[in-house]
Amino acid sequence: MTYLIVTSLIWAFSFGLVKGNLTSLEPNFVACARLAIALPLFLPFLRLKGIPSKTIFRFIAIGAIQYGATYSLYMTAMQYLNAYEAALFTIFTPLYVSLIYDLYEKHFSIFHFGMAGLAVLGAAIIKYSNTSFGDIFLGFVLMQISNICFSFGQIDYKRIRARHPEFKDHQVYALLFVGAVIVTALATTGAQGWGSIQELTSKQVATLLYLGALATGLGFFLWNKGAVITNAGTLAVMNNLKIPLAVACSLLVFGESTDIPRLLLGGGVMILAIVLNEWHKPYEKKSEN
Repeated sequence: MTYLIVTSLIWAFSFGLVKGNLTSLEPNFVACARLAIALPLFLPFLRLKGIPSKTIFRFIAIGAIQYGATYSLYMTAMQYLNAYEAALFTIFTPLYVSLIYDLYEKHFSIFHFGMAGLAVLGAAIIKYSNTSFGDIFLGFVLMQISNICFSFGQIDYKRIRARHPEFKDHQVYALLFVGAVIVTALATTGAQGWGSIQELTSKQVATLLYLGALATGLGFFLWNKGAVITNAGTLAVMNNLKIPLAVACSLLVFGESTDIPRLLLGGGVMILAIVLNEWHKPYEKKSEN
């Protein structure tokens, strides 16, 4: 779970950087740039020897869906949504993680579903606002597809790594970014977003380098590495931990304001879900024996 916590902290800090420095650029270009910056970090570690071609393409497909499609769908949804609406609509991700895992396992875990639901409740307490689905229905749908793509990638990577323990994460991870770069490059081309290159300032270049290397590169790697060694319930809950962390980071680092009692209450509910899920793990393992 340490990998997931560290990644949540990194991602929480990146929200302010994106909002403050990159909003003038074409969104798909920003997504592609971050992924393209992350890719070279893992290429030196890539080892394809002994990996079947089918598995190689599977890793590329996971990256295309979990990172590429997620980013492109999210950026498209932002054309129809305010930032707070997009944040609110990500609270369903834990449910998707739990349900996709159970679909793979061909069983329904009431406990995992309950802990994911508790995490959703905690995030909803923090991010809830009166939102009409009239003009933003398309944005809502795009966000849910984006959430499902990210959830699917986590679970599929977790499963394929379980079947191939001989592969090390750092030896195959460049393949995921290859798939993600392909998808976001196509999205940038379709949106005619390459013109943003000419608009880049030195501050924006520095921000992209930082976010690409740390938040996208290291962050995505640590997240999926954590997903491999974490049970499905904790993984589902941790998907929403970034929300209270992002709010706290905005308060302490970027000087924004929020509802402190709501933050504490929602964060407390999510921490409760994590504690309960970790407490339940010994019983889960015992039942499997």
